[in-house]
Amino acid sequence: MAAQLFKGIIAYPITPFLPNDGTVDIPTLEKSIDRLIADDVHAIAPLGSTGESAYLTNDEWDSVAEASIKKVEKRVPVVVGISDLTTSNAVRRAQFAEKAGADAVMVLPISYWKLTEQEIFEHYAKIAKAINIPIMVYNNPATSGIDLTPTFIARMVREIDNVTMVKESTGDIQRMHTLHRLSNGDIPFYNGSNPLALEAFSAGATGWCTAAPNLISQLTIELYQATQAGELQKARDVFYKQLPVLEFILKGGLPTTIKAGLRLQGFEAGEPRSPLTPLTDAGVNDLQTLLKLVAN
Repeated sequence: MAAQLFKGIIAYPITPFLPNDGTVDIPTLEKSIDRLIADDVHAIAPLGSTGESAYLTNDEWDSVAEASIKKVEKRVPVVVGISDLTTSNAVRRAQFAEKAGADAVMVLPISYWKLTEQEIFEHYAKIAKAINIPIMVYNNPATSGIDLTPTFIARMVREIDNVTMVKESTGDIQRMHTLHRLSNGDIPFYNGSNPLALEAFSAGATGWCTAAPNLISQLTIELYQATQAGELQKARDVFYKQLPVLEFILKGGLPTTIKAGLRLQGFEAGEPRSPLTPLTDAGVNDLQTLLKLVAN
């Protein structure tokens, strides 16, 4: 699937866990995906940070990937997060996702040891060689400890055939402008920093990869539609209305805050997996207040 088909609001579903034994709750996962698609998001991205991919066993990861892709049923595109500490397991996950029907995979370089650019390049190249679907480069130094410069990202897109798009989560809008300039606008880039959504779309972002639609889908979609229509005042109004929620869920940790927010909305997805902990009572009260404000 061509990279440009990934556009608009790319929603990150949670991975629900059963309350009694903490195992993955596939039926609730399927309901959460149906819920997002019914709200008209433009793509689904399972097994990202919101989906607690880092805390799943390989068997659990496989079950979530397979169930997610099957449940989407090609209603919207699916990009699966396949990041892993080792290249071999990232390759295994990428191949699994492709075989299950994913339209693309997203790769965040993760490492205990600090990687050189050549090591990172070879990591992506080996994944790319093993599959035939597009790869989205994910740059998020806050979680991975690795910062991919725009120059290096542009090189990977230029030299690795199916590395075709970038999710940029540093929160630095100049990264997006630089990438746009280096590629003459040919590399689709996606905003991964919630508080930067308005600026990112103004800078030409193809889409917004976000967990926010789990709680405020209408506002995220309205922002995208307004920016695409050139309705700048409406875009600003819609963005600043949702900004307090965007900042809260990011600061509190996406799995923790999104699951708490879903519970407030009557959708039970269990607790985040240890060592993550549930949102505090005070945090739940704050989130409830924010959600009530944006609902008005």
